[in-house]
Amino acid sequence: MTAVEEKPARLIGGPGMLLVWFYGVMVVGAVSRSAYQIATEFGRAPLAYSLSAAAGVVYGFITYTLVRGGETARRAAFFCCAAELVGVLVVGTWTLVEPSAFPDATVWSEYGMGYVFIPVLLPVSALYWLRKAPARRGA
Repeated sequence: MTAVEEKPARLIGGPGMLLVWFYGVMVVGAVSRSAYQIATEFGRAPLAYSLSAAAGVVYGFITYTLVRGGETARRAAFFCCAAELVGVLVVGTWTLVEPSAFPDATVWSEYGMGYVFIPVLLPVSALYWLRKAPARRGA
């Protein structure tokens, strides 16, 4: 990097670091849970296990964009957090209205009740942070 180039605006200072930590925990939880369930009992609840795997991928991408920093990463993280929130609300409502569609829980079932509602609170917090956090330069 030359002296003229600027480092991307950091997204993980202050409360942003807490978001990265929570998203990292959710990546591990969602990916490990879904990988085990897909490998051992996929036929039992393929939709639920696939949705949990998709949630893990979304969490991983958001974690990456928050750590990466920069305006492009901020926009990508904002879009993914909004999509995540829609997913949590749709799946959470679906599991309440039609529980027979999900023989086993997903990460987003009942708005993330099995994960202490972190799946619904995390994107709301992240969207607020990404919208309100001042752009910081450098490390």
